[in-house]
Amino acid sequence: MSKLSRRNVLKSVLSGATMASLPSVSWPQENTPVKRKGNIRQSVSRWCYRNIPLDKLCAYAAEIGLKGVDLLNPDEFEVPARYGLVCSMGYGGGGEIPSAMNRIENHARIEEGFRKYIPLAAKAGVPNVITFSGNRAGMSDEEGAKNTIAGLNRVKKIAEDHGVTICLELLNSKVDHHDYMCDHSAWGVQVVQAVNSPRVKLLFDIYHMQIMEGDLVRTIQKNIDWLAHFHTGGVPGRHELDGTQEVQWDGVMRGIAATNFRGYVAHEFVPARDPFTSLRQAVDLCDV
Repeated sequence: MSKLSRRNVLKSVLSGATMASLPSVSWPQENTPVKRKGNIRQSVSRWCYRNIPLDKLCAYAAEIGLKGVDLLNPDEFEVPARYGLVCSMGYGGGGEIPSAMNRIENHARIEEGFRKYIPLAAKAGVPNVITFSGNRAGMSDEEGAKNTIAGLNRVKKIAEDHGVTICLELLNSKVDHHDYMCDHSAWGVQVVQAVNSPRVKLLFDIYHMQIMEGDLVRTIQKNIDWLAHFHTGGVPGRHELDGTQEVQWDGVMRGIAATNFRGYVAHEFVPARDPFTSLRQAVDLCDV
């Protein structure tokens, strides 16, 4: 389980080996949906629960007071609405983790994807779509920033016209995504500031940025105007948000809430125990 990531879970397409490695699933039921404080709008990342049918995940998410489901494909965008939820972050043709905005040769393909899928996201009420920098592969960070800025400038009007935010994700290059370019908040902020669009911002993955730089609350509060979305995950291991790992999640959530942030914080940890129990515990912890 320690080696699971969004990339290799999706790449395996739920191979038998992956299915066997995931925990058993129970189906707890709530009589009345949990009423949350509302200071943090919480969501859950779909890929971490790939052996649970999407409808069941949405139903349970609604029962425990979540507001959305993250990282759905276009044909799934409208499913959460059946349960009073939104798809809080969608895939929209924004490239892949190792190959995306920092290479000019990818820009036409990404633009084509966004032209096709951002209107569908807008129609379904999806506020965000994801994109990536891509890996360095020998490219300097300066050249990569220039190329990424050019690529985002090329597509920003699509997002602006439809009221959907393109989110460039910050990932760690130390443990999970070796050679990934957008691996420090300063690089990402530099890029989105240069693009200077209300519809082009960063996805600040707290798990990844704890690994790369720490200093979470101060970095978040300093740059909140350029952050549109957050992901969680226990450090180390990307498992439960509990006492086995190093981030004080209620403190980080209070730091986010203090900025009056109104986007989503999506749980993106891979449960090592009963999935629904772990999700409920994380939601309770982050409900500050």
